[in-house]
Amino acid sequence: MAIYHLEAKVVSRGAGRPAVAASAYLSCSRLYNDYDGIQHDYTKKQGLVWQEVFLPAMAPPEWKDREQLWNAVEEVETAKGSRLAREFVVALPIELSRTEQIELLQEFIREQFVSDGMCADAAIHDTDGHNPHAHILLTVRPLDEQGKWQYKTEKEYLCMKNGEERGFTAAEFRAAQNEGWEKQYPYKVGKKKVYMTPSAAKAQELNVFSVTPRSKVKLVAKMLKAIHAQESKKAAREKAKAVVEELRSMKLKEAAKKVEDSIEETLTYCDFPSEHWARIRTNNVIERLNREIRRRTRVVGSFPDGNSALMLVCARLRHVAGTQWGNKKYMNMKHLEAALEDASIAG
Repeated sequence: MAIYHLEAKVVSRGAGRPAVAASAYLSCSRLYNDYDGIQHDYTKKQGLVWQEVFLPAMAPPEWKDREQLWNAVEEVETAKGSRLAREFVVALPIELSRTEQIELLQEFIREQFVSDGMCADAAIHDTDGHNPHAHILLTVRPLDEQGKWQYKTEKEYLCMKNGEERGFTAAEFRAAQNEGWEKQYPYKVGKKKVYMTPSAAKAQELNVFSVTPRSKVKLVAKMLKAIHAQESKKAAREKAKAVVEELRSMKLKEAAKKVEDSIEETLTYCDFPSEHWARIRTNNVIERLNREIRRRTRVVGSFPDGNSALMLVCARLRHVAGTQWGNKKYMNMKHLEAALEDASIAG
């Protein structure tokens, strides 16, 4: 009965183990490491019964020489703690003949690793004839079609289209975008962070701050206030354009788009007489109630318990019911009627 054993390791400079040294060990050979100028000699090691280098179709053929292969790996990794390779040590069934063990290992390496674009350096060791096991050393970086090293990892963007979610790399997303796929971004909905597409966020009418990093909220707030501090609608539009450009320069593209798309709607109040610009208030009971609670909370601080907060809410509701607060008009309609009359005459 074969006993299962599989060990996975990472070969890294941080652990003091070069990839060239790992390859020299498994192949029981002498290899020179160009990166640090050290020659790794394992020619006296016993037990090597088979060794081979496997390459995908796009890899340079000279990498069949393991010294060239692993020196190419060492060259592309510049950090002192770089991950250089992955290594698997796997036991082989003693019930199989040596030829069957080799064929089994070759098939496994080609199907599981080389087919995914990895270079593999493999060997079988069996020092006493009772412990056959394989060492498989694999490259970490993928290769492109020209045989050039690519990034070890690549961001994958979760995109949505008609309720379907799919991951795309940056290169894949360029084509997918033309097919209607959208990236998902974090938005603040209340106190929660929710990932959704810009179109979904727009449908929910999430504001500029929902797509602004917390560290830049105060700065963006000042920029938005500057728009509404202008003396006319024309000046406010010009200021809004400047704010949009500034937001883009800060790499806040989504915030800039929200300002750009909604500025005309936001500046609608400028069509009212200027007497109303400064203090247009709502007569919505809930909105006024929430505003009053926030104001008193700033003064009082935290409430000792839930009943205290409830008493404040009840007191404000009693005030609303007793004074007909919700029926108040906060705009002097005479000014508005005069503006409408002037507009009808001009028309």
